[in-house]
Amino acid sequence: MACSSCSTRCGLIAGSVAGAVACLLGIILIPVGNTVIKDTVKTEAVLVEGTTAYENWVSAGVAVYRQFWFFDVLNPDDVINGNIPQLQQKGPYTYKTRYLPKENITFNDNHTVSFVLPAEAVFEPSMSEGSEEEVITSLNLAVAGVFSLLDHGLANMLINLSKSSLFQRRTVRELLWGYNDPMLGTVGVFYPYNNTHDGPYNVFTGKDDISKVSIIDNWRSKPTLSFWNDPYCDMINGTDGASFPPFLDKKKPLSFFSSEICRSVVANYESDMDLKGITVYRYMLPASTFASPTLNADNKCFCTNDEYTKNCSLAGVLDVKSCTGFPVFISLPHFLHGSPEMLDTVNGLNPDPEEHSTYLDVEPITGFTLRFAKRLQVNMMYGPSKQITILNKVKENTLFPIVWLNETASLDDETANRIKSELFGPMDILKAVQITLIVVGIVVFVGCMIGICVEEIRKRSNVPHKGT
Repeated sequence: MACSSCSTRCGLIAGSVAGAVACLLGIILIPVGNTVIKDTVKTEAVLVEGTTAYENWVSAGVAVYRQFWFFDVLNPDDVINGNIPQLQQKGPYTYKTRYLPKENITFNDNHTVSFVLPAEAVFEPSMSEGSEEEVITSLNLAVAGVFSLLDHGLANMLINLSKSSLFQRRTVRELLWGYNDPMLGTVGVFYPYNNTHDGPYNVFTGKDDISKVSIIDNWRSKPTLSFWNDPYCDMINGTDGASFPPFLDKKKPLSFFSSEICRSVVANYESDMDLKGITVYRYMLPASTFASPTLNADNKCFCTNDEYTKNCSLAGVLDVKSCTGFPVFISLPHFLHGSPEMLDTVNGLNPDPEEHSTYLDVEPITGFTLRFAKRLQVNMMYGPSKQITILNKVKENTLFPIVWLNETASLDDETANRIKSELFGPMDILKAVQITLIVVGIVVFVGCMIGICVEEIRKRSNVPHKGT
């Protein structure tokens, strides 16, 4: 019996030691596993041939779509006589864009890579409400252009010679991609677009410093912009928005440069989201992005039109004429976060933060943007003029919304499954091993310790008392 009791006790002690070792091993694997994960991500996030990041970066990747909504003018004759435009939104008219891979990819000695982004748009009827040949009554782009660019006497002569009016009827295709105007030649909201390129961009590969991966070193061969005549506003900050350095910190905003609006912006963390089983961080452009300098002093150097912005007190609009060469104003759709007076000069707009805000859903470990919606509105201005006949009865300067767009892309099922299997699969296995070792180790250790205590109590109860 003594030998059996000793054997049981020795087995329990051995079991408790084994349990403690298993638990300790599971705990040790936590920092070791985290280090392995970080090293793997750092290796695969670098923009060099053979990495996961490069394979996704160099290809066209997930299809990007641009949805356009136009504002159809219901009362063009009344507007010329001094009334407020009555607008009706039409759309979306959807085009597949950014589906071509990067071109002219060149690696440089300073751990950067340069490239250009080809631009092409293909109409997608199945994703559209109407044909691209649908006719829209919209602001005459050429008339609005000469109103802002030329002496009004000369502008009136050109308008009369060309028999132009304040509004025109054009197809969706013409308004977006260009048509021949008798005053200015070929004009269009996004003309030229097809067969053009954005860039060249030069970005860091991250090979020498992973915290710099995808960050723009220069654009169009210059490290800064030249549109705003100010060191702060001319800075090119962050990436192009397609990806960011890995291991995101919710407390730190993401910076990215947008060539469409000719400036850099920041996006703030909003919430965690689930995207096809992958946790992503949602970042959103804050309301202060296009805020008046009276509310956001950093925007002072972006204000270049004192007349329309009422000495820079107007919120929600960005004059990009210095960048595009044409008198265009960028805002959020339906003048979201804009000054109330902009909504007072037109009827038919309904700003909605849910529908009209810009956001990016970024996977926090890799820094890859897996879903985004970039929403902008293109506007032009017209106003009263004593010299331009068709504007004689117009009562006030009006920022007219021509079209708003939603450029969007989302992770497809195939890519989601690949990310989960290649990146999160090994991580999940490692976590499962860690948890199993810790739990089993604790259970075995506690069970064995209880067994030892029971054996000790039983042993003591079997010892005879003195005097019996």
